[in-house]
Amino acid sequence: MLEALILGLVQGLTEFLPISSSAHLRILGEFLPGAQDPGAAFTAITQIGTEAAVVVFFWRDIVRIISHWFRALFGRIPRNDRDARMGWLIIIGSIPIVVLGILFQDEIETTFRSLWIVATMLVVFGIILGLADWAGAKNRTLDQLNVPHGVLFGLAQALALIPGVSRSGGTITMGLLLGYERAAAARYAFLLAIPAVFGSGFYQLFKSWGEPTVYGPIETAAATLVAFVVAILVIAFFMNWISRHSFLPFVIYRIALGGVLFWLLFTGAIAA
Repeated sequence: MLEALILGLVQGLTEFLPISSSAHLRILGEFLPGAQDPGAAFTAITQIGTEAAVVVFFWRDIVRIISHWFRALFGRIPRNDRDARMGWLIIIGSIPIVVLGILFQDEIETTFRSLWIVATMLVVFGIILGLADWAGAKNRTLDQLNVPHGVLFGLAQALALIPGVSRSGGTITMGLLLGYERAAAARYAFLLAIPAVFGSGFYQLFKSWGEPTVYGPIETAAATLVAFVVAILVIAFFMNWISRHSFLPFVIYRIALGGVLFWLLFTGAIAA
């Protein structure tokens, strides 16, 4: 239970920062007494908690988007309504991760969880995030979001199927490369994650029901609850931070963590 609570705390702290929560859970598992990978199922299920925090934090936006989407669908408001359009863009942007998640399900649960891959993704996508933040125009708002950009955001989110990339980091990086403001890219990234995370989490919950896992249902539920509470605080901090600061601290942290992980692997301190 203590291990599960620690993992839930880390999940909540890292899910919405561009540093990859799945990478942190994968690495931390090696240093807990059991010294084992918590598993893709545990990671996906605890992400339900962090995504529930998004629903709470952006509740008004979500209700408005869903309401306007249905009303536009039945012709009660113009189809080009701003919020109805956002609903379609979230649906379109969610397609890549669903398709790729199904196609590469076995690799996601096995090959992609190699710590060599995790270390590489931390460093490579940390550098890309830094370059995007430095070079991005940062003058577009979500009102300028279109279908091609929604697809590109979706493809970037799908890269987070590989631990070390970061769901928020990948989508925010794409947003910066496309010229969106930091806060706009982050807001769309958080909203875009809702269908994918809930879908993946509940699928893994159903799939693992009655099957032997690293942590039992009670431990996993406790970790999910901790992740939910911590994530609400982290979202508030992060949205305030990016409105005034760059992503440089997160870039440095990613590269440093990846470097330490490479060193641990090369010296044989931990196994990949």
